[in-house]
Amino acid sequence: MHVPHFWGPALDGWRRVVDEVHAAGGKIIPQLWHVGLQRDPAICPNPELTGVGPSGFNRRLERVTGPMSREDIAATIDQFARAAADAKALGFDGIQIHGAHGYLLDQFFWHKTNDRDDDYGGSLENRARFGAELVAAVRAAVGPEFPLLLRISQWKGHDYNAKIADTPEELARFLEPLAAAGVDIFDCSQRRFWESEFEGSRLNLAGWVRKLTGLPTITVGSVSLNGDFIGSMIHAQSAAATGIDELLDRVEAGEFDLVALGRALIADPEWPIKIRGGRYDEIRSFDPEMLKTLD
Repeated sequence: MHVPHFWGPALDGWRRVVDEVHAAGGKIIPQLWHVGLQRDPAICPNPELTGVGPSGFNRRLERVTGPMSREDIAATIDQFARAAADAKALGFDGIQIHGAHGYLLDQFFWHKTNDRDDDYGGSLENRARFGAELVAAVRAAVGPEFPLLLRISQWKGHDYNAKIADTPEELARFLEPLAAAGVDIFDCSQRRFWESEFEGSRLNLAGWVRKLTGLPTITVGSVSLNGDFIGSMIHAQSAAATGIDELLDRVEAGEFDLVALGRALIADPEWPIKIRGGRYDEIRSFDPEMLKTLD
């Protein structure tokens, strides 16, 4: 796996990336993450390393190691804070923390991968504590004005039906300590942006997070495509381009503030230009074979 480093000599390379993006008139925010026990040693560097997690469960929910100690937790928080400070020093325009998809923060959030009996486990508030402390440390490292985003999801890479919160009330309890710690924008990942998060409302995850916290949110998930990520990536199904009428309707209704793109932009780098010009019939469909050209 070709995961870029964000420490040591690699920072000099990132400074050049930042300068090039700014020279082209763009903005750039790095996403910092730790996969924890989502990591598969068979396909990752240093296969002899087991990894760390809140309770020692891997992606198959097998207990493969012991729980993270308080020293481990403190060291991880410090590493995120130092990376965020480096990002600011390099000239990045903000920072995003990845707390979704079964990665380390999300392993603390989800009850199936966190069965701790200390103040980092049990209740929703306790399971959010590690994330909240990490966000607070990053906020302290970058100052009050530097944009700080947190990516969250209900689904995991190994369980598409997973839920951290089953009701809006539970979601509010989960979000409150994270928002209070210093999040500016929640990036709310789901497989299909048009799917309701809870019965009785059309609001998706980003819509509910915005309603409950009052903070700006980003939605994502099969934007302008008729097939979801899993079908494309796992089952090699092409995803045809579609219009964005429903997306625009939801933006205009104030359900969320920003929209993220993945496969649509891989399929057609000119997607924003064509959308702006109403050239929907010119947008190219996503074919999984395209990914082979990115390696």
